[in-house]
This record gives sequence, C-alpha cells and structure tokens, in this order.
Amino acid sequence: MGTASATSLGGRERQASATTTLSEDELFELLANQRRRHILHALMREDQALEIGTLSQEIAAWEDGNALEEVSSKDRKRVYTALQQSHLPKMDKSGVVDYNSDRGTVEPTEALEDVEIYMDVIRGRELPWSDYYLGLTGVIALVLGGATVGIAPFAMLPMSAWTIFVVVTLAVSALAHRYYSRRNRLGISGEPPGVE
Repeated sequence: MGTASATSLGGRERQASATTTLSEDELFELLANQRRRHILHALMREDQALEIGTLSQEIAAWEDGNALEEVSSKDRKRVYTALQQSHLPKMDKSGVVDYNSDRGTVEPTEALEDVEIYMDVIRGRELPWSDYYLGLTGVIALVLGGATVGIAPFAMLPMSAWTIFVVVTLAVSALAHRYYSRRNRLGISGEPPGVE
C-alpha cells in the first residue's frame, strides 16, 4: 500500500498512504448507499473541500425533492447526524474522502478516481453494455453471414446496404452508450443520478 504515516483525524489515529486502492467489494459497498453516492457526487462536482453543514443541506434537498432554501433545520440535522456518525467515517476509513470532524469538512482524495471508473459499470437493473454489445455482434454476424451466403431475406439487399446498416447501428449504439454513461456519471451535473 505504500509508505504509511499516522495522521490524527477528528481525534482518532488512522494510517494514511499516498495511494489508496479500493477493492471491488469496498467500492460496491460504498456505492450501495444513496447518501454516500450523494456525497461522492457533490465532491466530484465541486472538486474541493466541503463543509458538512452545506453538504447536509444539499443532500436533504435532493432526498426530499426540495430547493436548498426549503430544507428545514430538522431535515438538515437528520442528514448531518447520519453523515457525521456513519457515512463520512466509513468513507474516510476506505480512503475515498478525507474527513476532518474537528473542522467539519470533507474533501475528495485520489482514490475517488476508482469510484468514477466503476460508475460506468453499475447500472442497477439495466442491461449491462457488455451484454448489449455481445448481442449486437451476434445480430451483425447473422445479417452479414446471411447476406454473404445469399440466404433470404438477407440476399434481397446488396452487401453495401448491409454495410451501411452495420455502420449506422454501431454509431447509434455508441452515441446511446455515451449519452447514458454521461447522464449517470457522478459529479457531472447539479443533481446526482436518480434525482428528478
């Protein structure tokens, strides 16, 4: 894990390393909770240290579907307590964020790049892109094979028409993949994915 040095964080000691590599299990556990995804989204978007009070108000607004000004002090405190007692210490321990409870701040670390890479893979109940492209490859192979051998109905069109079909299909698929990946990426817009 590299050279480790002990640093005091919020009155407790932890081992800090220059580079923290997260396992898949750690990443999936972090991303399994909506509030932790909201924290990561805000940190990726701002790319700087955030005060926990400000972060709590923003997360409460996202969860309740309200504007920032409409968040009650009760709702902000509810989120603040959960972040301070549970989520931020867990995320700090994994090395994804640097949480300083004394100053009341949280900031991103280099390990956040690992999370960003995995966000392209996690899609809930949607069809994984790898399965989609595997199926698309099968369809293209069937169409081009049928056209080459002269099997009906594939032989009804010239090979140039099927080539155009393949190119257009791949282009549309690539554009759709890019659109959905960008839409679901943490930190890319004002609100986290899944918040309407």
